[in-house]
Amino acid sequence: MAAVTYDKASRVYPGATRPAVDALDLEIADGEFLVLVGPSGCGKSTSLRMLAGLEEINSGSIHIGGRDVTHMPPKDRDIAMVFQNYALYPHMTVAENMGFALKIAGVPKVQIAERVKEAAKILDLEQYLERRPKALSGGQRQRVAMGRAIVRQPQVFCMDEPLSNLDAKLRVSTRTQIASLQRRLGITTVYVTHDQVEAMTMGDRVAVLKDGLLQQVDSPRAMYDRPANLFVAGFIGSPAMNLIPVEMDGDVLHFGGADIQVPRQASAEVGDNRSVTVGVRPEDLEIVEEGAGLKVEVDVVEELGADAYVYGTSHIGGESKAVIARVDGRRPPAKGAVLHLAPRPTSLHLFAGESGERIEL
Repeated sequence: MAAVTYDKASRVYPGATRPAVDALDLEIADGEFLVLVGPSGCGKSTSLRMLAGLEEINSGSIHIGGRDVTHMPPKDRDIAMVFQNYALYPHMTVAENMGFALKIAGVPKVQIAERVKEAAKILDLEQYLERRPKALSGGQRQRVAMGRAIVRQPQVFCMDEPLSNLDAKLRVSTRTQIASLQRRLGITTVYVTHDQVEAMTMGDRVAVLKDGLLQQVDSPRAMYDRPANLFVAGFIGSPAMNLIPVEMDGDVLHFGGADIQVPRQASAEVGDNRSVTVGVRPEDLEIVEEGAGLKVEVDVVEELGADAYVYGTSHIGGESKAVIARVDGRRPPAKGAVLHLAPRPTSLHLFAGESGERIEL
């Protein structure tokens, strides 16, 4: 197995005005499951393809297991790629698909058969080895693609949105299988997805990209509890964090009718511009008496059994602002009702008005 290092690695496509990946600095430990996540066009797939050798690196370098692989061809990097569209050969059986890379590498037939059998057992594919891909479901095809990667016994797995073609229920079960399989094999894995729920549930660490720039890399829990900036705060979490622009008066935040005292060092960090953005997770908003919080008109109630999510609108500074709150699912408010919501003071996030960077409370 091997650690992976991106050392100020950049990729600029011909004719582009800015890099698709801009000076990426990232260290991935041996055996770690790292998820690259972000919106479309943020550079996550390009970063993965740079690691795999499928994209040229214009500046910086990439190392696998201490080796500089920046200019090595893909076949010499000892990586295995799992693609979004499975990329299986339709005329070959499952066993032939899984063992094809080994056959090309000149591995003896007996050894290929052994490795394919081992991988099929791990992935519960033993009964499908003689079938062709068209006779398999989407989830089974994805497992075959995983098996093809496993039999190679690579140093690094590169996975590019491997679950995006599966239905919602199958995605949930398959992502659990992939995560547990990776932990069992202990192979360093770089996994790309646009689905932040997938990222939070699978990765040892998550790296968030925006416009080719790394915004934050941390464990899922740390990223949820302490987002580095407004972008990460709004991207990580389902439903998303409420981001409310407010004014500070000295050491006091005015959140609708609620006045919240903040530590003096946080107030000092805000500086002369007293405009800040308050971030509150939906589960950290509480229903309070009239005049003691933010006035919110309920637009939609999403009932989920024990919990319910209220999607409402509040008027702040002459503008309408969407607000989401989690409430008791057994006593949800009616559509059109007016609630007054205030944040738990210990669960606030504060971001600078101009830069969007986190201010520690």
